[in-house]
Amino acid sequence: MLVNPAVSPWRWGRVLLGEQRNHYTGEKYRIEERHLEALKPLEQPLRHPENLWLLLQTGDQVLDYRLAQQRYRECRTTVEQGGDHGFTGFERYLPQILQFWKQKSS
Repeated sequence: MLVNPAVSPWRWGRVLLGEQRNHYTGEKYRIEERHLEALKPLEQPLRHPENLWLLLQTGDQVLDYRLAQQRYRECRTTVEQGGDHGFTGFERYLPQILQFWKQKSS
């Protein structure tokens, strides 16, 4: 299950370089170029795209949903108009998600 995933963050993540603050705790941290570089080897070809379900909302204010739509084009995909990065209404999918996982694990 992938919900509004980040795709190739080393390409667009430079806007985050420098000091950042955790929105929940207020803790400060620093994102450096080396952190973005460390992400590159993590992106691998999809071995079993049939085992993934991609949930996207076009109103994601953090990520461009079209990048994920392209990257995971071989996967089952649901794209909803509007919404946000937190995937508004995620709970509506819980029964379908459980059924999907059940089918994939049997």
